Amino acid sequence: MTKQEKALAVAEAIEKEFGNAVLGSGGHAGDTYVRISLEKIHDVCKWLKEEHHFTYLVDLFGADRFTAEDRFEVIYNLVSLKTGTRIFLKVWCPEENPVVPTVTDIWPAANWNEREVWDMFGIKFEDHPDLRRMFMPEDFEYHPLRKEFPLLGIPGSIALPTTTPDTE
Repeated sequence: MTKQEKALAVAEAIEKEFGNAVLGSGGHAGDTYVRISLEKIHDVCKWLKEEHHFTYLVDLFGADRFTAEDRFEVIYNLVSLKTGTRIFLKVWCPEENPVVPTVTDIWPAANWNEREVWDMFGIKFEDHPDLRRMFMPEDFEYHPLRKEFPLLGIPGSIALPTTTPDTE
């Protein structure tokens, strides 16, 4: 069985176990993803770790889909070291009050990834043990990876580099 076939089997197992919580699935460039409902993402993650040995959270990152509905997305890159299978879980959340359950209780390594997503996109992780900014100052009101954030930043919010080339 190839790695892609293994990932498709895991996707089918998720759909069998969680039914309506699976909102879609697919693949790209040999990778398989499953989109999960916001309400069940924590349960699916826990089940994948306990039942399918996805003990390695490779990455967790955010995306601004810039859509009217379910604007933000959190993507979980998971690997089962036992089977060598990789699967991506996706969860969408709204623009107004984007909140996703933390997975730090499942994979402690998610701590910094979730903090980065909070800092850059403003997606809160419910029950996170230490949700604070990583890169931006704590009093910074904005989230720089949101699509509406100006390319040159917010004038006056923090010191910006000059756009004039150094002539010396």
